[in-house]
Amino acid sequence: MSQTVGDYLLQRLREWDVTHVFGYPGDGINGIVAAFGEAMNQPRFIQSRHEEMSALQAVGYAKFSGTVGVCLATSGPGAIHLLNGLYDAKLDHVPVVAIIGQTARTALGGQYMQEVDLRALFKDVASDYVVEVSVPQQLPNAIDRAFRTAAARRAPAAVIIPADVQEECYVAPEHEFKHVPSSPPGGSRSVMVPPDDEIARAAEVLNAGSKVAVLIGQGARNAAEEVVLLAEVTGAGVAKALLGKDVLPDDLPYVTGAIGLLGTRPSYELMRDCDTLLIVGSNLPYTQFLPDLGQARAVQIDIDGALIGLRYPTEVNLVGEAKATLRRMLPMLHHQEDRSWRETIESNVESWWATMEQQAMLDAKPVNPMRVVHELSSRIPDDTIVTADSGSSTNWYARNLRMRGSLSGTLATMGSAVPYAVGAKFAHPDRPVVALVGDGAMQMNGSAELITIARYRELWDDPRLVVCVFHNNDLNQVTWELRAMGGAPKFEPSQVIPDVSYAALARSAGLDAITVDQPEELGAAWERALAAEAPMVLDVHCDPEVPPIPPSATFDQLRDTTKALLKGDANRWRVLVQGIKTKMQEAVPGR
Repeated sequence: MSQTVGDYLLQRLREWDVTHVFGYPGDGINGIVAAFGEAMNQPRFIQSRHEEMSALQAVGYAKFSGTVGVCLATSGPGAIHLLNGLYDAKLDHVPVVAIIGQTARTALGGQYMQEVDLRALFKDVASDYVVEVSVPQQLPNAIDRAFRTAAARRAPAAVIIPADVQEECYVAPEHEFKHVPSSPPGGSRSVMVPPDDEIARAAEVLNAGSKVAVLIGQGARNAAEEVVLLAEVTGAGVAKALLGKDVLPDDLPYVTGAIGLLGTRPSYELMRDCDTLLIVGSNLPYTQFLPDLGQARAVQIDIDGALIGLRYPTEVNLVGEAKATLRRMLPMLHHQEDRSWRETIESNVESWWATMEQQAMLDAKPVNPMRVVHELSSRIPDDTIVTADSGSSTNWYARNLRMRGSLSGTLATMGSAVPYAVGAKFAHPDRPVVALVGDGAMQMNGSAELITIARYRELWDDPRLVVCVFHNNDLNQVTWELRAMGGAPKFEPSQVIPDVSYAALARSAGLDAITVDQPEELGAAWERALAAEAPMVLDVHCDPEVPPIPPSATFDQLRDTTKALLKGDANRWRVLVQGIKTKMQEAVPGR
């Protein structure tokens, strides 16, 4: 039999070392689906319950594997469903290639069923590269360029293939006018390093400082050793953007933890008091958590020159890879003999972790959500991958977990943690994975993907995948944002969600589950889940009135929250009591 375009597509994916394609079938990709059958499911087709989940699974796979993720969807509604997951990749700078079906060329322009102008639809989310393949000879160049663009730009790319093209016989491009050949997949990785004189200027700024602060993001992930060496030489403290939470462990005494709206008090104090700032691989949007303007001299390192100097007035901007740039800089740095700044940072960090434990152990009805993560943190295996969703549970992930993980950062899309976890398991089938999910996100996306977990569990060498649901029947983050930022009481018709048993949902999908409604049950539940030989759901009934108060809460935020409660919030007295109890732990750490 002759090779079809669909057959050649899968051959090219294998040549790009693609082992998994996350997707959902439809008649707009019948030619590609048939090719999977002919190819003995190589690469493996991973069927989600919804195309948005396929895209998010590809994002999770790319984040944790360090390679390009691939998702596949049919024409029309299937393509549209991919968009949110691909925007997640775009805003978090993650390489993903989306392969999308389209109505047959003979019907285009005729208002045919499921006909959508896909190039217009994807031109923003895949702004670095989107192409429609209209003849077989285009295919090698289109696929190769999509992969190279996604990897080089750390962004999504889209390849649209009409249904009839997929079923045509593949014809290679020829050596003739208006044919475009392509080189084989792969290629060496180049490392960008700034000029030595610019690095020397940056070192001079850092050497002149007596109170150095470092902010790291996901762009510093390959430079953990170099960041540690720099911090030791300069006596700096290191704060982490949430996307860089896994760069350095939280048990280093000078690592102040997360920064921003979900950040820690030591990170707030680090930025408040420093005189010098080094930003490595971060595009943190919350500039109010950086030093005051004019307070600190600043240096930034980023591989993307378009992201340099966007968040703080930096004096020296170094466009280059973090690891190579810091290696060049380290010999130019002077050892900071005065360690008083470092001692202050370490004292603040030690006090903070004591406060976190105190807050986590406060009584709540029924379970304090901080304690859920606190109990996990003391038991989690070293090689565990953690994914976190967007919502109030993210506060506890950011502040209470001494661990590595990933979340939807800049887009902050709800419902990402469970599909991220699925992608992570296919990237690292030999490692345990934990997903921390609010019940709103679980109802939006996570519940259906329990079916996906149950279906593919046998493919994972280590079957442990724990989905922990913070069950409080409230869209809690928005409730607190209404109170703190708008001065409005909780609007129950929009905020309260249906009460369902997530443990029962898990069991109906064929998974094990534990319901926790007493705080003293948490430790044993985590131990059982982390020792299990199968995926498991923890359905933890949490108190929605435990406030995610930022350590740098402003007077206006506290005033607006009080105003909202006085306007008639249904649970105003419990909210006030829990808020006072929680905040008092920061006032009297260690007691």
